[in-house]
Amino acid sequence: MSATPKRSDPMTTLRKKLLTGGAAALSGAALLLGAGLAQPAAAVDFPHAEVAYFAAGSDLTGRQAPVDITDTTCHNLAEPARSAVNFTTADIKVYYNRDCRTGLPDRPNDWYFGLGTLSWANFSFPALSYQVVRH
Repeated sequence: MSATPKRSDPMTTLRKKLLTGGAAALSGAALLLGAGLAQPAAAVDFPHAEVAYFAAGSDLTGRQAPVDITDTTCHNLAEPARSAVNFTTADIKVYYNRDCRTGLPDRPNDWYFGLGTLSWANFSFPALSYQVVRH
Protein backbone atom coordinates (compact mmCIF):
# COMPACT_ATOMS: atom_id res chain seq x y z
CA MET A 1 0.00 0.00 0.00
CA SER A 2 1.63 3.16 -1.09
CA ALA A 3 0.72 6.48 0.35
CA THR A 4 -0.42 9.08 -2.08
CA PRO A 5 0.60 12.61 -1.30
CA LYS A 6 -2.20 14.83 -0.06
CA ARG A 7 -3.17 17.61 -2.27
CA SER A 8 -3.34 20.97 -0.50
CA ASP A 9 -6.59 22.82 -0.36
CA PRO A 10 -6.73 25.54 -3.09
CA MET A 11 -8.02 28.07 -0.53
CA THR A 12 -4.98 27.45 1.71
CA THR A 13 -2.61 28.06 -1.20
CA LEU A 14 -4.47 31.24 -2.14
CA ARG A 15 -4.40 32.46 1.48
CA LYS A 16 -0.61 31.86 1.70
CA LYS A 17 -0.03 33.79 -1.53
CA LEU A 18 -2.16 36.69 -0.32
CA LEU A 19 -0.38 36.82 3.05
CA THR A 20 3.04 36.66 1.42
CA GLY A 21 2.13 39.36 -1.10
CA GLY A 22 0.63 41.55 1.63
CA ALA A 23 3.73 41.22 3.80
CA ALA A 24 5.95 42.18 0.86
CA ALA A 25 3.80 45.22 0.11
CA LEU A 26 3.90 46.34 3.76
CA SER A 27 7.67 45.87 3.89
CA GLY A 28 8.10 47.95 0.74
CA ALA A 29 5.84 50.69 2.09
CA ALA A 30 7.76 50.76 5.38
CA LEU A 31 11.05 51.00 3.50
CA LEU A 32 9.80 53.93 1.41
CA LEU A 33 8.34 55.68 4.45
CA GLY A 34 11.58 55.22 6.39
CA ALA A 35 13.61 56.69 3.53
CA GLY A 36 11.29 59.68 3.38
CA LEU A 37 11.50 60.31 7.11
CA ALA A 38 15.28 60.07 7.09
CA GLN A 39 15.60 63.17 4.89
CA PRO A 40 16.74 66.40 6.62
CA ALA A 41 14.03 68.88 7.54
CA ALA A 42 15.79 71.73 5.76
CA ALA A 43 18.33 71.89 2.98
CA VAL A 44 20.98 73.66 5.05
CA ASP A 45 24.71 73.46 4.38
CA PHE A 46 26.41 73.48 7.76
CA PRO A 47 29.84 75.09 8.06
CA HIS A 48 33.00 73.05 8.64
CA ALA A 49 34.71 75.71 10.78
CA GLU A 50 33.82 77.87 13.79
CA VAL A 51 31.18 80.38 12.66
CA ALA A 52 28.19 82.30 14.01
CA TYR A 53 25.78 84.48 12.06
CA PHE A 54 22.17 85.64 11.85
CA ALA A 55 20.19 85.21 8.62
CA ALA A 56 17.32 87.38 7.38
CA GLY A 57 15.31 84.35 6.20
CA SER A 58 14.33 81.09 7.82
CA ASP A 59 16.55 78.01 7.45
CA LEU A 60 19.68 80.22 7.30
CA THR A 61 18.66 81.85 4.02
CA GLY A 62 18.88 85.49 3.00
CA ARG A 63 21.35 88.18 3.99
CA GLN A 64 23.81 87.15 6.72
CA ALA A 65 25.02 89.22 9.69
CA PRO A 66 28.21 87.75 11.21
CA VAL A 67 28.63 87.54 15.00
CA ASP A 68 31.92 88.51 16.68
CA ILE A 69 32.06 85.96 19.50
CA THR A 70 34.83 87.88 21.29
CA ASP A 71 32.55 90.91 21.88
CA THR A 72 30.14 90.32 24.79
CA THR A 73 28.33 93.67 24.59
CA CYS A 74 24.76 94.02 23.34
CA HIS A 75 24.35 94.36 19.57
CA ASN A 76 21.30 95.50 17.62
CA LEU A 77 20.90 93.76 14.27
CA ALA A 78 20.76 95.97 11.16
CA GLU A 79 17.73 93.99 9.95
CA PRO A 80 15.47 91.47 11.71
CA ALA A 81 16.70 87.88 11.60
CA ARG A 82 14.51 84.77 11.23
CA SER A 83 17.29 82.22 11.87
CA ALA A 84 20.85 81.89 13.16
CA VAL A 85 23.72 79.42 13.44
CA ASN A 86 26.22 79.16 16.30
CA PHE A 87 29.06 76.73 15.66
CA THR A 88 31.34 78.22 18.32
CA THR A 89 32.29 77.60 21.95
CA ALA A 90 30.14 80.53 23.16
CA ASP A 91 26.39 80.85 23.74
CA ILE A 92 24.31 83.65 22.24
CA LYS A 93 21.31 85.27 23.92
CA VAL A 94 18.87 86.31 21.20
CA TYR A 95 16.31 89.03 21.93
CA TYR A 96 13.07 89.88 20.15
CA ASN A 97 13.47 93.55 21.14
CA ARG A 98 16.18 96.15 20.52
CA ASP A 99 18.92 96.86 23.09
CA CYS A 100 18.81 93.29 24.47
CA ARG A 101 15.54 93.87 26.30
CA THR A 102 13.81 90.64 27.28
CA GLY A 103 10.24 89.88 26.29
CA LEU A 104 8.19 89.16 23.23
CA PRO A 105 7.46 91.96 20.76
CA ASP A 106 5.27 94.54 22.55
CA ARG A 107 4.92 92.23 25.59
CA PRO A 108 7.46 92.83 28.35
CA ASN A 109 8.50 89.71 30.27
CA ASP A 110 11.73 87.78 30.85
CA TRP A 111 11.84 85.82 27.57
CA TYR A 112 14.83 85.55 25.28
CA PHE A 113 16.14 82.75 23.07
CA GLY A 114 19.27 80.87 24.14
CA LEU A 115 21.23 79.81 21.05
CA GLY A 116 23.64 77.27 22.46
CA THR A 117 26.99 76.23 21.16
CA LEU A 118 26.98 73.97 18.08
CA SER A 119 23.38 74.69 17.13
CA TRP A 120 21.14 76.57 14.73
CA ALA A 121 17.53 77.72 14.98
CA ASN A 122 14.57 79.32 13.27
CA PHE A 123 12.98 81.99 15.48
CA SER A 124 9.26 82.30 16.28
CA PHE A 125 9.61 86.09 16.19
CA PRO A 126 12.15 88.25 14.35
CA ALA A 127 15.38 88.60 16.33
CA LEU A 128 16.38 92.25 16.81
CA SER A 129 19.41 92.10 19.14
CA TYR A 130 21.84 89.66 20.73
CA GLN A 131 24.60 89.23 23.30
CA VAL A 132 27.44 86.70 23.29
CA VAL A 133 27.99 84.79 26.54
CA ARG A 134 31.52 83.40 27.03
CA HIS A 135 32.16 80.53 29.45
